[in-house]
Amino acid sequence: MLAAEAVFDALRGRGATFFTGVPDSLLRELCSCIEERASSTGHVIAANEGAAVALAAGHHLGSGGLPVVYLQNSGLGNAINPLLSLADAEVYALPMILIVGWRGEPAGRDEPQHVKQGRVMLAMLEAMELPYRVLSPDVEAANADIAWAAHTARAESRPVALVVRKGTFAPYTTRDSARRHTGVGVTRERAIALVVDALDPHDVVVSTTGMISRELFETRVRRGEGTRDFLTVGSMGHASAIAAAIALARPERQVFCLDGDGAYVMHMGSVAVQGQLATPNFKHVILNNGCHDSVGGQPTVGLACDLTAVARSCGYTTVDHVADEHGLTEAVRLLRSIAGPALLEIHVLPGSRPDVRRPSASPRENKEAFLRFLSSGAS
Repeated sequence: MLAAEAVFDALRGRGATFFTGVPDSLLRELCSCIEERASSTGHVIAANEGAAVALAAGHHLGSGGLPVVYLQNSGLGNAINPLLSLADAEVYALPMILIVGWRGEPAGRDEPQHVKQGRVMLAMLEAMELPYRVLSPDVEAANADIAWAAHTARAESRPVALVVRKGTFAPYTTRDSARRHTGVGVTRERAIALVVDALDPHDVVVSTTGMISRELFETRVRRGEGTRDFLTVGSMGHASAIAAAIALARPERQVFCLDGDGAYVMHMGSVAVQGQLATPNFKHVILNNGCHDSVGGQPTVGLACDLTAVARSCGYTTVDHVADEHGLTEAVRLLRSIAGPALLEIHVLPGSRPDVRRPSASPRENKEAFLRFLSSGAS
């Protein structure tokens, strides 16, 4: 296994001058190391992977330096356009090193939304004509891989990739245990339970990726209710668009999206479209703890920005926020009673129980149960 510090030092030693990306659980140790050791101007956690490639491009254009972009392989979809139409050797020829977490590697076990992505990832890189190596877990061989990546990126003026398998990195202990984000309020799981308690049994719920869907699933289990919610286990940042379209198709039902701050920021352009749809039954709930909680707790800009003001400026009719358990139930009831599109931001604490289960149903089974609920109006 590799020490994250050794990889960071090797990248810096080969001339890497800037780090950006979207955190990934397979790269948790490296992401934490970069967050701690890179300067405030030498590291930017991007809104999405495409934006990270653009930041890397801008860094090279502005400084001539060699940028590093870290991402989960699911984020390749966000990054393909700027990689091929901006950074590619046949366009602007911009050198950068991609460090890609290989979720869903065929030889291993993973969540269903990662299986297809993992199986086709190397073929995707090859189709993009993007040179790559799988990063070795051996220190000496890994140093050679990093040296190859830095040399190839510069010599050929192009992006190159280092693919990282699960378990490549050894645990990383931060020198400073205090995180830069300071989430406040109730726990996210408790907030989800209170939201569900305040809803009508016929209300439709779409939840975003990661811990929010897992905690919503457990909330339904504790309540003894069958599967009824659409648990968006992949495509981070798109749950609100899914919910908005369901609201358009089913105007007789209240449709609630349980979203995270990282997901909200990742594709914030959807907020503008959703505001202009003026769908009265669309209700957007942001559970904001200021971090990418499902992949290691790296900070987002969620607590530094006024997310409710963004929604208001985009055409949401009503926005509100609560910062603790007191008043949360009443705020959700008010959200139900007003015409949307409307948004409620709930400040929640970072972290979760270590034993939170993943949904027991497959995505396809979840879809079919959701469609039954939608057609019947009850669980």
